[in-house]
Amino acid sequence: MFNKTINFFTHSDVKLRQTRWIFASMLIGAILSLVAAFVLSVESIEIAKNPDAALSCNVNAVINCATVAKHPTANLLGFPNSFIGLMAEPVVITVAIAGLLGVAFPRRFMFVAQIFYTAGFIFALYLFFTSVFVIQALCPWCLLVTVSTTLVFASMLHYNIREDNLYLSRKVSRSLQKWIQKGYDKFFTALILTAMLFMVLFKYSDGLFG
Repeated sequence: MFNKTINFFTHSDVKLRQTRWIFASMLIGAILSLVAAFVLSVESIEIAKNPDAALSCNVNAVINCATVAKHPTANLLGFPNSFIGLMAEPVVITVAIAGLLGVAFPRRFMFVAQIFYTAGFIFALYLFFTSVFVIQALCPWCLLVTVSTTLVFASMLHYNIREDNLYLSRKVSRSLQKWIQKGYDKFFTALILTAMLFMVLFKYSDGLFG
């Protein structure tokens, strides 16, 4: 079983091997997001029942899920934001598994998927900045959602650029394909995650573990 898994991800066909790694990354990120969304949903229900409930991730004044959950931005659409993850991530997981099994998706389907997940990525970044600089409290599960959403977004974007699924001009499409061939998208993704880490450490260097 172990050898079959290794062979699956080290296939001699470079494009096929890359495709499998892309969808594997997408799958892992979506699963992590789904787990975090589930925990946050349970905690949101608990907070609704008892506003003074002591949640498992209430560590101190900085790492405090309850503080974040009680802020208006935690329910922007009239229900907990985590419910969106419960609806969206199973779709991404299905797409990732199908991709690993070799399913070729229609161009229009992946284009629409990219639009929706880009919106989700921007939303996750908005919630991250709100948590860090407005609420001034951190929720570990929310941070996990931000990181995993970033990974899924990057994986999906890489695939769609490579497959020319974004309906861009020929010139722009070729430029972006050269960009990902050189691995610049991976560098940019790492830069985003590193920047978020430094923001947290810089702002809460004194109280993060206190």
